[in-house]
Amino acid sequence: MECSRGISMLLVFLAQSFQVALLVLAEGLEGGILQIDDWSNLGLIKMHSENVCAMYGICGEREDGKSLNCPNPTLSVKPDALFSAKIQSLCPEITGDVCCTAEQFDVLRNQVQQAVPFLVGCPACLRNFLNLFCELSCSPNQSLFINVTSVTKGVNSSTVKAVDFYVTEGYGEMLYSSCKDVTFGAMNTRAMDFVGGGAKSAEEWLSFLGMEAELYEPGSPFAIRFISSLPKAGAMRPLNVPVVPCWDSSLSCSCGDCPSASVCSEISPSVANSTSHCSVHIGSIEIKCVDLALTILYILVISAIFFSMHAWKRGQGQSIDEPLLCSMEDNNASSLHDEVEATLTEVIGNDSIEKPRAMQHVIQGFLSEFFRSQGTWVARNPGRVLLVSAFIVFLLCLGLFRLNVQTDPQKLWVSPGSRAAAEKEFFDTHLAPFYRIEQLILATIPPAGMKTAPSIVTDENILLLFEMQKKINALNGNNSGSLISLDDVCMKPFGSACATQSVLQYFKMDLQLFEDYGGSSHTFFCFEHYSSSAPCLSAYEAPVDPSTVLGGFTGSNFSEATAFVVTYPVRNSADENGEENAAAVAWEEAFVVLAKEELIEMAVSHNLTIAFSSENSIQAELKRESTADIVTIVISYVVMFAYISISLGDFSPSVAPVYVTSKALLGLAGVAIVAFSVLGSVGLFSAFGVKSTLIIAEVIPFLVLAVGVDNMCIIVHAVKRQDIFLPPEVRIGNALAEVGPSITLASLAETLAFAVGTVTPMPACRVFSIFAAFAVFLDYLLQVTAFIAFLTYDLIRAQENRVDCFPCIIQSSSSNEYLEVNGALQQKNHELGALSRYMQRFHAPFLQMKVVKAIVLAVFAGFVLMGIALTARVSVGLDQKVVLPRDSYLQGYFDNLTEYLRIGPPVYFVVQDYNYSLSSNQTNLLCSISQCNPNSLLNQLSKAAKNPERSFIAKPAASWLDDFLVWISPDAFGCCRKFPSGQYCPPDDQPPCCVEGDYCGITETCKNCTTCFLHSDLQDGRPSTEQFREKLPWFLNALPSSDCSKGGIGAYSN
Repeated sequence: MECSRGISMLLVFLAQSFQVALLVLAEGLEGGILQIDDWSNLGLIKMHSENVCAMYGICGEREDGKSLNCPNPTLSVKPDALFSAKIQSLCPEITGDVCCTAEQFDVLRNQVQQAVPFLVGCPACLRNFLNLFCELSCSPNQSLFINVTSVTKGVNSSTVKAVDFYVTEGYGEMLYSSCKDVTFGAMNTRAMDFVGGGAKSAEEWLSFLGMEAELYEPGSPFAIRFISSLPKAGAMRPLNVPVVPCWDSSLSCSCGDCPSASVCSEISPSVANSTSHCSVHIGSIEIKCVDLALTILYILVISAIFFSMHAWKRGQGQSIDEPLLCSMEDNNASSLHDEVEATLTEVIGNDSIEKPRAMQHVIQGFLSEFFRSQGTWVARNPGRVLLVSAFIVFLLCLGLFRLNVQTDPQKLWVSPGSRAAAEKEFFDTHLAPFYRIEQLILATIPPAGMKTAPSIVTDENILLLFEMQKKINALNGNNSGSLISLDDVCMKPFGSACATQSVLQYFKMDLQLFEDYGGSSHTFFCFEHYSSSAPCLSAYEAPVDPSTVLGGFTGSNFSEATAFVVTYPVRNSADENGEENAAAVAWEEAFVVLAKEELIEMAVSHNLTIAFSSENSIQAELKRESTADIVTIVISYVVMFAYISISLGDFSPSVAPVYVTSKALLGLAGVAIVAFSVLGSVGLFSAFGVKSTLIIAEVIPFLVLAVGVDNMCIIVHAVKRQDIFLPPEVRIGNALAEVGPSITLASLAETLAFAVGTVTPMPACRVFSIFAAFAVFLDYLLQVTAFIAFLTYDLIRAQENRVDCFPCIIQSSSSNEYLEVNGALQQKNHELGALSRYMQRFHAPFLQMKVVKAIVLAVFAGFVLMGIALTARVSVGLDQKVVLPRDSYLQGYFDNLTEYLRIGPPVYFVVQDYNYSLSSNQTNLLCSISQCNPNSLLNQLSKAAKNPERSFIAKPAASWLDDFLVWISPDAFGCCRKFPSGQYCPPDDQPPCCVEGDYCGITETCKNCTTCFLHSDLQDGRPSTEQFREKLPWFLNALPSSDCSKGGIGAYSN
């Protein structure tokens, strides 16, 4: 049998691989298999009595080289002192006579070491487990509970084919109870999944232990049937030796391996804080305390509003029921109309400056006079203002040459100074970044009229997956002229095959084995025996959990799966711009192209859906979105240009032709100012090395456009309200004096609002706020300077009857006649539009009504308090689909990911400044094996994993520290070994101890190897500082295998 190397041998169960070195002699048997019901009829030795062996000696071996025992009833034998000491080292419960030979015991010891690494962390479980097989192999009263039921006749002797092993039901239950919770950290799962085939009860475990192994497969060479009920007649007695509970103080296990221990139950659960909230029950209705408090507050606000309104009415001597609309129409409306008319028709001399009203605020008065002067000066020097504005914008835009767009999602949403970013950087630089993920999800479609999709595990679908895999294997990416294949970039735990997570691994990614193993039926077998059967091991010699390669199933019903999940782990590098990552990106880009062009078509032809993704997909799609939005931005600016041209112009043919009164050029100038404001903001911060984000190109142009258009409309309409007989500079000065303060305060408020966003730690939001704040402020500055200059030119053009867009063309003099009609034109120019008339005559008077005021305040207060109440219901998190284009292939991938993937993201716990000296005792504060602190870090994590709904930790942590301590333990005698010269000695099933291709046992090469340490060399199982430093490199370079599953080269070496 080929000597397996790799983490696959972690799956070799002691029970299955254990050879009960039983020796049986069967005289006078005819050839073949003989069923034996009563050995006492042979008349040799009285069977089933004390000090009688049911089997003794090795009589032969199987075709695969495994030793077979002989059905030889004989009296138990007294071992010599050396042999007795060897037995005591492994089986301390057996003293005196034994029923095994020295050769048989060597086979027992060689095979039992396969289970030790899984169980050594829990001494009680390991002791109970070893006792079971020690009793089976060497107990002096073996015939009392062992009955040989079938033998096979060989050429020269007969060998055991099957035995019955009688144990009490209580013994089996206690044995299982002591081991059921033992964890195997390297695989983040229970040890029972490896040494018990995932057994959920004592009966299942014992049944698994007794299975006869197929040829060249690890396991027992004959069948063992465990029976808890004795025959009605006979002298046999079931095995009922003492079982040590896992919480026993002499052989106590850790809390992770024995949560039922009293000391463990006292530990406070290491889980997330409870999400319970304060609530009040009113009948059958549950109301949150916050909601109730806000409701009471709202009632008080409403009461205060209406009480104040009622008190005001009484003070005015007017009934609250008196119709207000009539009086408003008679008095307020007319007075308001007069005030507006007076404002609209005031006339100012050429150089006169209106003094602020006595009641006008000092600041507003100052701003009005400032903007009157500023507007007048700009209108008198428009060319100079435009030249200076263009030069400043040009300087700002030079920074665009240093524009750098950030598309890395982690750097977009995680602050570089945050704890998460600091911890990830430490992990990536000191350990290794998490590998890159490339993934395919192939799923079935429900038939018409049905809601449930059929199972995907069929021969046809598996063959389709083989065809897809063939294309992926042949795929090459181009990295600067070098061809990159999957084999060049994939993760290889043991340096041979890629660690692809696929259902095809049950056939070792080999189409020929698919045919040899019987097609899809083999996958159903592997779903139940993926960690125990050698044919189910992957091409990279590791087990493949069905839950990682299947989707769309419930519980453990893997046969009902409706999706194949194929994952390609690819090596990652902490250097983002390094050659290794560049090669990976090149292959990922080719992988996406292949999926789009060929794999989708292949899936659709088989009535399947396919979703796919690569590590680089999100960044690539974000970049694509930025270029795709250019068209949208251009269209929006064209639309806004048309809107500005229409809204700013006068379309009154009785006044002047449309092509004269329109303001298309002015609208174009206004849109250009908005665009240059955005470019200037981006250029300024790019010059200082601030990386831009795609949200800037997608949001800020629209944001600044909305703000800018609003201000431009206000300025233009303010100019229109001025007397047209005044010079342009005076009209513009008066207009700015009217609206300049409000525009300034509004723009300042908008700038400060965005500036406040710069304090947020999220990089995307902070950068957006910085760019937006300056873009809005720059847009404001250009509006009160450059736009005023453009407006001056437009007023001059209109006065001279020049055609819009073609100012060189002058309209005929007939159009000027209306200008000489003193007063008529002025009256038409001051006619209010439909919206202005509605606001003046209906909307404003309606809002002045006291009842309406009260209702508006009540509704506003209601919305404010409702918003406060709903804030607590906002879900935390960022859906990745939101930031991606709607037509992105990743939209379907994320939907499939949510529906089918059963594996969550990894989480790492990194301890810095770990002092592993004995004096510090920090080792026991971290580990989770025997002798560790019950409240240690890993014990807390193990306890949290038992409540995943609250802790979100699905499985116990895989810890190199636990595995290292187990690996150096003298109890794990197949792991840390050394040659007499002091050099590292590998397990017996690895070269040079085992010749590759042969069945491995005890060989001459390594027969003199001894454990690295004796129990006396360690202090409570812990190494000294020097021992720790010396043996840790051995552990990290040790290859896992059947004889020692704790080697660290696959799980911890990088």
